[in-house]
Amino acid sequence: MNHCAEEVWKLPEPVSTVEVPAPGNTTITLRRHGNPDGPRLVLSHGNGLSIDLYYPFWSLLLDDFDLVLYDLRNHGWNQNSSLSDHTVPTLVRDFEEIMRAVGQHFDRKPQVGVFHSISALVALLSPRWCAEFSALILFDPPLCRPGHTYEILEAASVRNAAMTRRRANHFESLQELSEVLPYMPAYQRVVAGFPDLLARTTLRPEERQTGYQLRCPPEYEAQIIEYASIYAVAVELGAIKCPVKVIGADPTLPYSFWPTFHFGELMQVDYDFVPEATHYLQVEKPDVCVARLREFIDPILGS
Repeated sequence: MNHCAEEVWKLPEPVSTVEVPAPGNTTITLRRHGNPDGPRLVLSHGNGLSIDLYYPFWSLLLDDFDLVLYDLRNHGWNQNSSLSDHTVPTLVRDFEEIMRAVGQHFDRKPQVGVFHSISALVALLSPRWCAEFSALILFDPPLCRPGHTYEILEAASVRNAAMTRRRANHFESLQELSEVLPYMPAYQRVVAGFPDLLARTTLRPEERQTGYQLRCPPEYEAQIIEYASIYAVAVELGAIKCPVKVIGADPTLPYSFWPTFHFGELMQVDYDFVPEATHYLQVEKPDVCVARLREFIDPILGS
């Protein structure tokens, strides 16, 4: 990470927003950005994060693409709902409602799903709605098959869930979080300005006291981590009826959160990885990630 020239990422206002009713008496906020005349990209994020945190990545797509962004429930712009509803099956049902809403509220056009980590897994668990896409771009999804790789993923899930539950949930200021991030091993490769952006997009003011709290509370994030490996094994890539590209982290690096698997043996997908990038590749090498995305989708979309 470049600690000297911290770039401040100023998020643009959406062109429009749509509130999507979701199971459990909550809503998911869709935001539209970019070029309304371009092909559509539908984007979401990893567990505990927010799609606004990926602005260094999706800012490079604004000129050419019509972007529809959304946060997972209990993340980002969305209000917190019940912990009992914060499960992978509920996230899948949310995805189905989101895809219905995109079709109802926006003009019909070719569209590509662009998902990272847990949002990629959620999309793959809904093959019917994946048929709405001309292609899928999946950044470092937690995919594996039963056996050795499953055992690694399961062990990592148990360990990381326990670590997540011990995470602080209260901060006196945005700076209290942003100032510690440069010293954390997981964030040594991120773009300049990332700590400030992460604090602004993953914390919200506390309602009944001073300070800030995580938009996605640690217990919510940990609950998804604990059960993700079960659903990662359940994915049937052969059921996905559109072209799929997996862009992974560098498999030669020690992983920062999820184990990094080499997906080259999966014949159903086009696989690539970004050298010298971890699970957070879109905020480490956003220009390379965009180049890999465009190499795959431009021929499909005819652009």
